[in-house]
Order: sequence, then structure tokens, then C-alpha cells
Amino acid sequence: MLHCRYCNDIFPKSGENEQIMNIQELKIFKHLAGTLHFGRTSQACHITPSALTRTIQRLEEEVGKKLFIRDNRSVSLTQAGQRFRTYAEETIRNWQQLVNDLSIDEKILRGEISLYCSVTAVYSILPQMLKKYRKLYPEVHITLQTGDQANALEKLHNSEADVIVAALPDKLPAQLKFITVIKTPLLFIGPAHFGNKPAGQDAAIDWHTVPMIMAEKGLGRQRLDSWFKEQGLQPNIYAQVAGNEAIITMVSLGCGIGVVPQLVLDKSPMRDQVVTLGVNPALTPFAVSVCTFEKNMANPTVQAFWQIAEREVSG
Repeated sequence: MLHCRYCNDIFPKSGENEQIMNIQELKIFKHLAGTLHFGRTSQACHITPSALTRTIQRLEEEVGKKLFIRDNRSVSLTQAGQRFRTYAEETIRNWQQLVNDLSIDEKILRGEISLYCSVTAVYSILPQMLKKYRKLYPEVHITLQTGDQANALEKLHNSEADVIVAALPDKLPAQLKFITVIKTPLLFIGPAHFGNKPAGQDAAIDWHTVPMIMAEKGLGRQRLDSWFKEQGLQPNIYAQVAGNEAIITMVSLGCGIGVVPQLVLDKSPMRDQVVTLGVNPALTPFAVSVCTFEKNMANPTVQAFWQIAEREVSG
């Protein structure tokens, strides 16, 4: 029979000496089950690789089954691991609900919420939302991760984040809830004196030869690939990089032409070192949105954040 230490923390039993799992171990397992990457989970959960390995080994000892198959190239869940993932997710949700139920009389929301977004979103979209959330719910622990927005949906899907701020994909995942905050154009940019033309003047571009700085992955890359295909062109790729700031930096150095959202360009310290190019047809703008999955709305901390986001956008 499985036991979880958080129950004993609230309802202790005398004389209980057996080793039992705790809620933090379940959260670590849940994270690893999402990433299937020991290094990423170790870093995100602030735990050493050896401690992470020991945690998983303890859980496997208690369950009596291997939870992961691990070799030099990959990590995957066993059949028992898949079932245990369901158990861990349900237990964590029940724990969160219990914490909030026990605090109803105090009318204080407690628990945790994790968010993932780009640095640009931290500066331009989240400040007021987080400020109000922190003021209304000071007992909620907020975890904020920043990184390439191309990874946002993956973070949400893998349960590494409860809420993300990201551009909506062309095909929406099932059960995705979203609140569109802003629509921002996708701009072609070049070095400040691209083609020896005055800044801001449209330049005749030989797409067969001009070097392109392109994102490794993500919606912007997908739309740029589609644009080239529709024009019957093969891009001359100079570099593939992660993150819009890397694109802006390399373009500013004269390495080639890139595509970035205007929202990012406006916030970039290098915006004066590049120019926007009047390229037709234009790319489809980004709909930057606050997103979560329907299942996450069962978490009161996510519900509370969602209500604030809705008021911010509608107001």
C-alpha cells in the first residue's frame, strides 16, 4: 500500500517508522515524467543529479517496480511509471485542494503556481498581473521561469508550468484555454544599413543569396518556412539560433536578415541597430496569450491568476 508523508504531516500517527514518500518527491517525479530528462529536472527542481537519482530509486523501492527505463540516449516511462504518474498528479491535486480547504476559514489562498514566458513577456505583459496577484494572494508561492517562447507549450504539456505566456500556434492543442493579450506583427529585420539603403527604406532583396538568421524551432520558424515555400524560394540559412534576442543580435552584427515579433524588437536594447524591411506578403501576426490546460483550472491558485488575467485584458 502506498503512503504519502504529507498526510502524516497533518494527521501524524505515532509509532509509524516505515519509509514513506513525501509530496515533494511526487512533484519531482511528476516533473521528470514530463521532461524525461534528468538534467533539466535536476536544474528546474534545484536538486543535484545524484539526489534526483536517489529520489527516483526510493520511489521505485516503495512501489516495487521500475518507473523509468534509462540508457545513454533516452529516458522513458515504464508501464508502472505511467500508472504512477497518474497517481502522482492526482495526489498533488488532492494535496493542493486540501491545503486550500483547510484555509477556507482564514480566507487565505495558499499553495503554488508556476509560470513560464519569455523575458519580453515578463517586462511587457506580466508586471501588472503578477503585482495584483502577489498583493491579493501573498501566501501563494510563485515560480517564474523565463526562456525561449518556442518552448512554452512543451513546458505546459509536460506539466513544468501551470500557466504560460506564448504566441498561439496555428493548430490549438486539445483542452487549451487562452486569453489573448496582444497581437504583434512578425517583422523582417536587417542591419541598420542593410543594402546601403537609408534606414527604413524598402530594399530589393535577393532571397536566393541573402543570408538568413532563423529560429531553430517554434511558431515564428514555422511561419517563415511556410512563407518561403509559398514564394517558391529556398532560404540561404546562415545560422539557426534559439530565442528572438539572438536573432536580433546576429542581425545587428550584419550576419543576415531575420524575423522577430515587433513586441520583442520594441523591448530590445539593440532595436536601434536594426531596421524593419517592407517585405510582402507580410507574415501572419502573433496572438500572444496567457494559456493553460482545462485540467489546471482545478487548481485554485491557477483559477485566481486566470481571473486577474481576464480582468486585466478586459479592463
